[in-house]
Amino acid sequence: QVQVVETGGGLVQAGGSLRLSCAASRRTFNSYVMGWFRQAPGKEREFVAAISWSGGSTYYTDSVKGRFAISRDNAKNTVYLQMNSLKPDDTAVYYCAVASRIYGEVTTTRAMEDFGSWGQGTQVTVSS
Repeated sequence: QVQVVETGGGLVQAGGSLRLSCAASRRTFNSYVMGWFRQAPGKEREFVAAISWSGGSTYYTDSVKGRFAISRDNAKNTVYLQMNSLKPDDTAVYYCAVASRIYGEVTTTRAMEDFGSWGQGTQVTVSS
């Protein structure tokens, strides 16, 4: 059982920044695509960003391009989501997830069913 733990959420004013961290217990962490999703109140969970197992490729949903940056440190089994220029629409619970398929392609790994292990989520609230 892979344990996934997100930290770093909080309350921030519009235009501010937050950095989310996600630690995963998987021994072969560096062999899996990692992703971030979010779920706003009353809405379905949606894809935010993903990073390849090597860290060399990333993929973002259009609404966060240019504002968010996903990165990973395989030596620490940790993935990060740097969020800048935050907007009230970014308010949501943010979830980190580990892909199900080893050595998957980041460009095709962004549906919820592509990820097999999930964290409990961390709340991000952006005030206007």
